[in-house]
Amino acid sequence: MAAKKKSRGTRQSTMNKRRKGALSVVIPWMKRFGAVLGVAVAVIWIGSWLVLSGTVERAGNWVENSFLMASADMGLAVENVLVEGRAESDANVIMAIINIQKGDPLLSFDPHEAQHLIEQVSWIKTAQVERRWPDTIYIGLQEKTPVALWKNGDQVKLLDQSGEVIVAEKGKISKFKNLIAVSGDGSRDTVGDLLSDLSAHKNIRERVSVALRIGERRWDLGTDNGVKIKMPEDGQQNALERLARAQEEDALLDQDITEIDMREQDRISIRTAPGKIQDYKANMNKPANDSSKKSENI
Repeated sequence: MAAKKKSRGTRQSTMNKRRKGALSVVIPWMKRFGAVLGVAVAVIWIGSWLVLSGTVERAGNWVENSFLMASADMGLAVENVLVEGRAESDANVIMAIINIQKGDPLLSFDPHEAQHLIEQVSWIKTAQVERRWPDTIYIGLQEKTPVALWKNGDQVKLLDQSGEVIVAEKGKISKFKNLIAVSGDGSRDTVGDLLSDLSAHKNIRERVSVALRIGERRWDLGTDNGVKIKMPEDGQQNALERLARAQEEDALLDQDITEIDMREQDRISIRTAPGKIQDYKANMNKPANDSSKKSENI
């Protein structure tokens, strides 16, 4: 019995020694881990406070501003703003967009952002914006070309070749009152094609002042002396060519007539001032410069 008690005591003593040895290793490691964890928590807390309080942002802004001011002191400051291609767009709007003053650091100007904003101006088709070292901001503009006035209900708007609205304010479109006025469903979307066809025949184009889109299929044109020209749904170019020839040879648009019907390919029907309708019997197949035969007078 004594021997068994002695043996159990020996094993207990050995186990206690092992526990003490393990603790002697674990406890210092846990202390070091706790210290590291505490430092990490402190760093995260301090960093979060710096970010949330705006300290980091202010410090970054200070560094950036200091750098920009230093660059301006070295000669990279705005002295000139050069704008080319501006005719109708508002200069004050352009300057407000770039928002820079003489003497400001050239590096503080963002040409890409300025280009994006300038191209939102209604008159601007495209813009080229550059920093030109050491002291110039260059702005090259391509403005939209106004081609027609679009009557939409009680409103009149200025259109470009693609049918996009440039301006709608009355005070800004009064100078374009001599442009052709278009109206009717679909007129805005097809005005470019109409003007393209008319441009090939100057003697007709310069006389047409209004154009009404009929049923989104064809045009009725009105001249400066009140003659209505009914254009066909198909073959508009051919009809304009025949009309241009008749105008060149017989000054058809200057006759005492109220209406010209171009909707049939083989003839031109006209309505005279008293209201009678008759055919204009021109030889439509002869060249425009062939003067050997003259069409009948009307």
